[in-house]
Amino acid sequence: MDIPIEVREFIKRALSEDIGYGDLTTNLIIDNTLKGEAVLISKERMVIAGVPFFCEVFNQVDPNINVYIIKNDGEISDNGELIVKLFGNTASILRGERVALNILQRLCGVAGMTRALMEKIAGTDALVVDTRKTTPGMRFMEKYAVRVGGGNNHRFGLFDGILIKDNHIKAAGGIANAVKKARHGHHLLKIEVEVTNFNELNEAIAARADVIMLDNMTIDNMKEAVDIIRASDKGILIEASGNVGIENIRDIATTGVDLISAGCITHSVKAGDISLKMV
Repeated sequence: MDIPIEVREFIKRALSEDIGYGDLTTNLIIDNTLKGEAVLISKERMVIAGVPFFCEVFNQVDPNINVYIIKNDGEISDNGELIVKLFGNTASILRGERVALNILQRLCGVAGMTRALMEKIAGTDALVVDTRKTTPGMRFMEKYAVRVGGGNNHRFGLFDGILIKDNHIKAAGGIANAVKKARHGHHLLKIEVEVTNFNELNEAIAARADVIMLDNMTIDNMKEAVDIIRASDKGILIEASGNVGIENIRDIATTGVDLISAGCITHSVKAGDISLKMV
């Protein structure tokens, strides 16, 4: 996997934050010539995601550490199963342990939550997409984990998609004016508009929005909104958002929306329980 320079720099900063001027405990009690073996063990059933970034941590700490991958990204690891084996300088393994685990555990949690949501809506035509509610500095990795979990990526940032939200609408003086300015300023990208009620919905349809996001609507209102959009223009893509979770995503999917954006898959996931042990 080709790891972007921004991710490499993030890992470099994370290691600097943790190691600082040196690992006092390891430096004092571990012979720097000692070689060792370590194993990475899952302590619960999980979807593996982030192994390339885990490896990059140890590559930056000590390029001579040999990493043997047992579980690849996207595979399931059950409680007690080995994910990775490490061979090399014991002190180097100990120095990289926490940063590597922090990243891998986080990404396994993202992939696992995404997989759970996808399984919940199996049999429908809806797709789960992520949001920009990501951990600062980890967006590339977390959006990668979403794909590993079977989900899809929404726009990566403010620079690669037009999404007109409530504050844009207020500042621009209405949906029609906002869409007009967006279309005049950039003719190559689709324009998405967030709506919260039927008045805004009708304005977005009239403004010829390419994508309409139904934000925080009730299930009944969402169904009605989907019917209105389909009747007016079958080419409009429909997205649902707002307080999406495992308990309601099936109901949302059955309304007929195309996309379901779920902030929970990145902003509030439980990290996977993984342990690194020296052999």
